[in-house]
Amino acid sequence: MLMFLFRGASMCMKRHRCPYPFVLMSSPYNKSSLRCHLPLRAINQKESEETEQMPLTALQIRPFTPFPIQISHHTYRTIIKLSSKTLSKPLQIKSKSQETHHDFTPQTRTQEDGIPIEDVKIIAKFKSRHNYIRVLEISRKADHPFAGSRLLLLDAPGNIHSISFLFKSLTNTYFDVFAALPPIIPPGPIAILGFGAGSAARLLLELYPGVVVHGWELDSSVIDVGREYFGLKKLEKQYPDRLFIYVGNALSAKVKDGFSGILVDLFCKGSLIPELQDPNTWEKLRKSLRKGGRIMVNVGGSCVEAEDKRRDGKVVMEDTLKAMHQVFGDRLFVLNLGNRKDDSSLALTGKLPDLDAWKKVLPRSLSCYVDMWRPLSL
Repeated sequence: MLMFLFRGASMCMKRHRCPYPFVLMSSPYNKSSLRCHLPLRAINQKESEETEQMPLTALQIRPFTPFPIQISHHTYRTIIKLSSKTLSKPLQIKSKSQETHHDFTPQTRTQEDGIPIEDVKIIAKFKSRHNYIRVLEISRKADHPFAGSRLLLLDAPGNIHSISFLFKSLTNTYFDVFAALPPIIPPGPIAILGFGAGSAARLLLELYPGVVVHGWELDSSVIDVGREYFGLKKLEKQYPDRLFIYVGNALSAKVKDGFSGILVDLFCKGSLIPELQDPNTWEKLRKSLRKGGRIMVNVGGSCVEAEDKRRDGKVVMEDTLKAMHQVFGDRLFVLNLGNRKDDSSLALTGKLPDLDAWKKVLPRSLSCYVDMWRPLSL
């Protein structure tokens, strides 16, 4: 038996988790669960009373119809591990010889279910200066929610850092949660720290005609892969005045007059980067925001599997939230992407907006996330 296991870099997908590590395995699987942890984006803290009362119609959204897809988890005995960023726990791919009577039980498949190995194609695999990069293509015929998609895997754990589908824009991952940010921030540019192959940027540009995106990615090879396999080159040509990509340290990102919003999805070797556990980092990002701006962050969780076993996903997430709390105080909210405490989470800064007004300006497929935000409890 031969199977693949995916873990996503900043995505834990049960209900909407995305980055997951990718692992190649050759043993029977258990009916346990897969997790993926999602990236979170950061934004400003201090908002004036005026901006807090601002209407949520500053930006318009073109409605989409897709609904969130649930992602489950399965554990396998790993034989060979392939690295990538962090989505959640591995997503499994199995050969026909691995099928059991469970596979023939009539039921709706979820992202927790294994993908037949014959439906998975590796179209690129190489090592860059910063990453072990793999691009996978899932057959459109696969009986799986990821059918017809391409996945970008980074780092040794094999986490998924980007995902794109041929015939739809929404990804059913935490990238869609990021796409709900523009209506609750003032007009102005949005920064994506941890650009990947451009999954979040694509949604923002297509959903919000007025949004300008500035993305930072440390690894130029990741940008090259995005242009070659994820349609990033076409996106740049389509939005030459709205999409700007920079190769370099994302924590040095800045533009004149500041950002209206910041999306933070920064992972390295399968873990949130250490700088995010430092309050000084969040103070610096807060100062790079415009008045009324916000930060949304993929903070991961227990589902994140780092190369360094000492970097426990839950501990790193908690330390990151504590560091953010020192800067943003009670204006900090958390969204858990699954039904369990150890699922991946996102964080949002600023005063919680009027939820009903927020939902009204979002397509139904995104409005489901609005009621999932909860005040941070330490």
